[in-house]
Amino acid sequence: MEEAAELPPAPAAARAVFGDRFPEAVRYAELLADAGVKRGLIGPREVPRLWERHLLNCAVLAEAVPDGVSVCDVGSGAGLPGIPLALVRPDLQITLLEPLLRRTTFLQEVVELLGLDHVTVVRGRAEEMLGKIDPVHVVTARAVAPLDRLAGWGVPLLRPYGEMLALKGDTAEEELKAARAALGKLGVVRTSVLHVGEGVVDPLSTLVRVEVGESPGGVRFAAKRAKAARATRARRR
Repeated sequence: MEEAAELPPAPAAARAVFGDRFPEAVRYAELLADAGVKRGLIGPREVPRLWERHLLNCAVLAEAVPDGVSVCDVGSGAGLPGIPLALVRPDLQITLLEPLLRRTTFLQEVVELLGLDHVTVVRGRAEEMLGKIDPVHVVTARAVAPLDRLAGWGVPLLRPYGEMLALKGDTAEEELKAARAALGKLGVVRTSVLHVGEGVVDPLSTLVRVEVGESPGGVRFAAKRAKAARATRARRR
């Protein structure tokens, strides 16, 4: 395996962004650069740009997330963007959703080590979680899948009038245009492209915001949602 480069010192912007949780952010960066590389969760060539391209790029997502809401980070992987978001926003209730055991094991270790009491790690595929986790206000994702496929996984996990925030690169506008028909069928009522991280990251982080109406997932998921709700009520009796 290619040997990882040395983790560079944290940039000044990291202290400003992470505030009181800056020491935990440094510890997380060290974990990614060490165990993250050894376990194949992050490529060794990413280590020199861990701060700018990964931690800060994800942390500025906080600018777009409302106060005090529930969040599900779909396909969380090594914890990006969920862990940086959790460090910046202790007011959020965050679920890190990831199907692979070796990744959820790492995520659980990180959550416990950093004392992130407002974060829960769940192993599973997003498309199988309807009725198994409570609907959330916000779904986040980064580098998981093309937008149309990602929306098919993430949008049904939303509460009515919730939103999905997907970190995308230069292809954001093109992906959004290509996905419009699929998004419409999923009950999406509004879409937009946002740029966040002014004064923190260069280039700015690009987000696709997908907002749903009263029926997340649309007609396609209405029956599944009703069935899941009945099953939940039955379990609580």
